[in-house]
Amino acid sequence: MRGDPMPTLRLTVNGRPVQAEVEPGLLLVDLLRRTLNLTGTHIGCDTGQCGACTVVVDGAAVRACSQLALQAQGASITTVEGLAQNGRPHPLQEAFTQCHGLQCGFCTPGFLMSAAALLQSNPTPSEADIVDALEGNLCRCTGYVNIVAAVQQAARLQRGEAA
Repeated sequence: MRGDPMPTLRLTVNGRPVQAEVEPGLLLVDLLRRTLNLTGTHIGCDTGQCGACTVVVDGAAVRACSQLALQAQGASITTVEGLAQNGRPHPLQEAFTQCHGLQCGFCTPGFLMSAAALLQSNPTPSEADIVDALEGNLCRCTGYVNIVAAVQQAARLQRGEAA
């Protein structure tokens, strides 16, 4: 109905509390990119098939183009901008650079976030675990071998092992 107040969304994004009035049909990806100006979350296919819009919601990798912003009410969201801490790159970001796990870079934020969710729940993933966690992310430059190697290296870095 016209004139009804918009719902208020309250959540945490990259460790910071966020409150915003949002249209009921607003997608999470649009909230992040347009309202919060966190443009590292990319829009690729608009159907959840490519994984470029992946963010971590309460520890799980989620396609932000397939979720309404209001579905994240009360959630804790991490975007690619939230990976680095205290000005230091996340081990995944370091490993992607060292292992050449990125080419054009468009898909990289989604891969990073899917891998971050994996390593959060499984600090010692097998190669099969990594491939399974990343299967919903597409890379047009076919960098999969280096991406898997980067996730393996990041896991070692997070465990304090030599890279």
